[in-house]
Amino acid sequence: MMKAPVGGAKHQLLPSCSMLALLAALPMQAEAAGTRAGSTISNTASASFDTGGGTTTVDSNRVDLLVDELLDVTVDSSDPADVPTTPGATAQVLTFSITNSGNGVEAFALTTVANAGGDDYDPIVTQIYIDNGDGVFDAGTDTLYTAGANDPSLDPDQSRTVFVLATTPGTAVDGNRGIVSLVAAAKTGTGNPGDSFAGQGEGGGDAVVGSTGADGQDAGAFVVSAATVTLVKSAVVTNSLNTADPIPGATITYTIVATVAGSGSVSGLAITDNIPADTSYVPGSITLGGAGLSDAADGDAGDYNGTRINVALGTVAGGQTRTVTFRTTID
Repeated sequence: MMKAPVGGAKHQLLPSCSMLALLAALPMQAEAAGTRAGSTISNTASASFDTGGGTTTVDSNRVDLLVDELLDVTVDSSDPADVPTTPGATAQVLTFSITNSGNGVEAFALTTVANAGGDDYDPIVTQIYIDNGDGVFDAGTDTLYTAGANDPSLDPDQSRTVFVLATTPGTAVDGNRGIVSLVAAAKTGTGNPGDSFAGQGEGGGDAVVGSTGADGQDAGAFVVSAATVTLVKSAVVTNSLNTADPIPGATITYTIVATVAGSGSVSGLAITDNIPADTSYVPGSITLGGAGLSDAADGDAGDYNGTRINVALGTVAGGQTRTVTFRTTID
């Protein structure tokens, strides 16, 4: 509130609609990088005085300061969670973002660390790719990174997506985590905050190491999602004597239970069992989960080809079981 003129009412100063529209139209400036390296900050002082003949003004010399380049970079993992992988899998992708948080154009060398500890296995890093701008890895359109040949050069506040490809060792087991860190280091130099490289900044000033040490890094992780399959087979014998003796003419009911364990899944799972010698298959006796299957190789999951039964189970996730039965008679 401002004091009103004597004899007037008090008024609250509010911006006009035209002023609000003007403010909204002004471009938003990115502030993270600060004043651009190579800029000149100039200042001149003045003094006024009176010696009796009127006011006189004198100016000081002008002071010019060349803004140094601040070397800073941040690296962030772009994956919202651990990336699933499987034992022996190749070309598994971790996604990172590197940002030039300094105030000058800078190129950055990229390296990885995959053996720092704190995980269950060391992923084997094979390649680094620089994204073409769409944020989706595609080896056909993204650029394969070659250290020293195509180090990414970024303007202040500019970011670039980087993909790190790795192989998961075949010895990794379900639930294992493997960590990979991406490191981006300023090509001008790295060091302790405040270290300076004389005359190497953009525009001819010095280059000064910022709070990140000019070599930021962040970690991404893989998690192994694997599955194992166990089969348990049992047999129940019935005969005309109402005993469990396996005598000629007795019927054998075979039950096969497939159990998938682990956090992953298996695909193309199928159970095959040859009809034992000295027995004969009972036509139409194949079941899956208690439901009957035909003997023909048709639309359902089972078939009998004259020597064996086969039941295609497809993709089965960890923690699930599938039960198959069939019958034979003893010759």
